[in-house]
Amino acid sequence: MSTRTSTPAPRGALDRYFKLTERGSTMAREVRGGFATFFAMSYIVVLNPLILGISPDSAGNTLGVPQVAAATAFVGGVLSIIMGLWAKHPFAIATGLGVNALVAATIATHPGLTWPSMMGLVLIAGVIMFILVLTGFRTAVFNAVPAGLKTAIVVGIGFFITLIGLVNAGFARAGTGTPLTLGISGRLIGWPTLVFVVGLLLTIALLVRNVKGAILIGIVVAAVFANVLQLIFNIPGKIGADGTVTPTGWSLVVPGSDFTLTAPDLSLIGKVDFGAFSPSSLGAIAAILLVFVILLSIFFDAMGTMVGLATEAGSIDKDGQIEDVNKVLLVDAAGAIAGGGSSVSSNQIFVESSAGIGEGARTGIAAIVTGLLLIVAMFLSPLVNFVPFEAVAPALVCVGFMMMRQVVNIDWKDMGIAIPAFLTVALMPFTYSIADGIGAGFVSYVFIRVVQGKSRDVHPLMWVISALFVLFFGMGVVDGWLGVNA
Repeated sequence: MSTRTSTPAPRGALDRYFKLTERGSTMAREVRGGFATFFAMSYIVVLNPLILGISPDSAGNTLGVPQVAAATAFVGGVLSIIMGLWAKHPFAIATGLGVNALVAATIATHPGLTWPSMMGLVLIAGVIMFILVLTGFRTAVFNAVPAGLKTAIVVGIGFFITLIGLVNAGFARAGTGTPLTLGISGRLIGWPTLVFVVGLLLTIALLVRNVKGAILIGIVVAAVFANVLQLIFNIPGKIGADGTVTPTGWSLVVPGSDFTLTAPDLSLIGKVDFGAFSPSSLGAIAAILLVFVILLSIFFDAMGTMVGLATEAGSIDKDGQIEDVNKVLLVDAAGAIAGGGSSVSSNQIFVESSAGIGEGARTGIAAIVTGLLLIVAMFLSPLVNFVPFEAVAPALVCVGFMMMRQVVNIDWKDMGIAIPAFLTVALMPFTYSIADGIGAGFVSYVFIRVVQGKSRDVHPLMWVISALFVLFFGMGVVDGWLGVNA
């Protein structure tokens, strides 16, 4: 949160429009932040096609890897530019992990469902969310959340992105007899892990020495190191094209591969229908339940991410308000509509924007830079393939540390806040879901206030949202009662 007592006069129209000076930033910081965010999130252009582009629907059709890759980059790029140009925040947008996995799993388990019909449900969820923003409901929910829980969301996201960095870099892996273990059987093995360790130590050293551009320098140096190692040792990906598993391989992106200049195939845009409500597909009840699950997930994933990023960027005022919050929420809601309408799943504010904010980005210029780089990535694959996730992970770990420092602002003496805050922080990384962590915090907050005899302290909207989360968490039981398999 900003503590500046005076603000120098802005320098020129660009400065006034984006409030560069007012927010304590410079053009150089914004550009560096835009690049840092792009490198941190560029893996989605590779990962999303692997999640969505391969699985056949009931008609035997697939979306196609090149088509999903192109649409992912295009939609994320355009929305990020709109976020930066209109909402003026350094929040990049791309396909959200979690919803895309839910979409792929639903296609795989429902024999009567097609890809256009599935994406139609995502689009409907986006339209509903857009309406909720226009009516002020989404902003009202944001304002109803106690300050302590908002802080817990920030800290939880910090832990969450740290775990993402550690796991996807291979530093922490699924263990034998334990959920996670260090490296492979307790040992750090493989060149990709070395890239992560070198990048982490370098980034920490640069941060400690207060070097400008520390996070971006760490990403670039680690990426160059990774490409040099790849040229020398020809290291495979963790999962090869033929399904071969190499535990010591690159986790998501093999650096330096597929250096090609290609024309993007955007044929997936507009291929959507609403056949999921047909009795021969999911049926009305199951389709409505699935829309509810998608809506609740994207609603609170985005809200939590927005709170965390805005807090770290210092753009939340003393009353807990985010400047132009409705514009941010409208662009985010439009992301769900555009993602569904383009067959790439819901787009939302990307938590990896924290890398750019950690680099010093404070305005929409950074989001515009990231968006332009995503557009270019449609044509120039080296921009994506140059940076393996192992080179980005150190930045996520360091930004996670920065966000975790907010934990001192939680009132740990008030059990009605402390326990929900703890559950929020713990469950975000352990369930790999921002929405699940928020839900646990909300439900436990209402429950504890009732037990304490302080139910009057609970905002009416917190009762409503907590009840919806109880329904969300009990969706399996609801499905059984209704005899559906949503």
